[in-house]
Amino acid sequence: MTDLSNLKILRRREVESIIKLSRSTIYNLMAKGEFPKPIKLGARAIGWLESDIRDWLNQRATGDIEP
Repeated sequence: MTDLSNLKILRRREVESIIKLSRSTIYNLMAKGEFPKPIKLGARAIGWLESDIRDWLNQRATGDIEP
């Protein structure tokens, strides 16, 4: 069984605030496969795993970006 105690879901506005990119830029990056895909939380709600966003930021900070 997976340990969910450290699991945190970020909503779009939180993601925008953390990474300092606009909604349209985030969606453009997702369409190109260059940004983590969100998970579906409900019929009209999505969110991103905080760990996925942190990993994405760390890749950019270290220059370890996949083409």
